[in-house]
Amino acid sequence: MLLAVIRPSNESYGVQISREIADKSGREVALASVYAALERLEKKGLVRSALGLPSPERGGKARTYFQPTAAGVAEARDTQSTLQKLASGLTAFKSETT
Repeated sequence: MLLAVIRPSNESYGVQISREIADKSGREVALASVYAALERLEKKGLVRSALGLPSPERGGKARTYFQPTAAGVAEARDTQSTLQKLASGLTAFKSETT
């Protein structure tokens, strides 16, 4: 979830984050789960939210945009590093031709 917030160059919103996860994982994600996870990440200080401007296309409702905090970016880097360390040396994922 955190990576999906970080990926776009600008602020992300719930539907965009959900689509990003679905596009990259090949799995649909319920929008309610996205918002629940974003709320948990915000409580942990890994993302912050802000309301955008109301738009007529949304019936006058404003989108909630999410941005990673410095702590969120650091957490994502730590997680990536850990995954790379765990993956190194795994022979089960190497092709049979190598």
